[in-house]
Amino acid sequence: MLTVVAGLIEAEGKVLVCQRRRGDTFELMWEFPGGKLQAGETAAHGLARELLEELGVEARVGEGVFRTRHRYTVMSEEIELIFFSATVEAAAVRNIVFERMEWRTVETLAELNFLPADREFVRKLARREIVPARTAAGIGMEERKRDPSLRSG
Repeated sequence: MLTVVAGLIEAEGKVLVCQRRRGDTFELMWEFPGGKLQAGETAAHGLARELLEELGVEARVGEGVFRTRHRYTVMSEEIELIFFSATVEAAAVRNIVFERMEWRTVETLAELNFLPADREFVRKLARREIVPARTAAGIGMEERKRDPSLRSG
């Protein structure tokens, strides 16, 4: 199984979402920044590395807030996708690898065509089952209460 990590980054009531580049696998679909873990990496270290590579910023990776599994027909193995709260200096975020990036309210996320593995997480954000600002502060995470395995590291 391939482990993929993604960051829930919030600033001023909006979350950062990214559009995959034209020509990439799943071109122009939306996702949260992050990527595949490298051999020997912890989830938190891998996410911090990915955010530096994709956004050009140092990140403080917080708690795991949601975990899911998905099998894409174009991939030979199932992925485990783990979302973590992450804190960055929003003004320093740069677009290094994406077609576009947007800061969006959770209510407008459903307007975007997200990767299938991200869609349940987007629904939970829209229903306020996961609340970005409170997640970054490390409180109010119902998902973490239901699944104690959601933690950084």
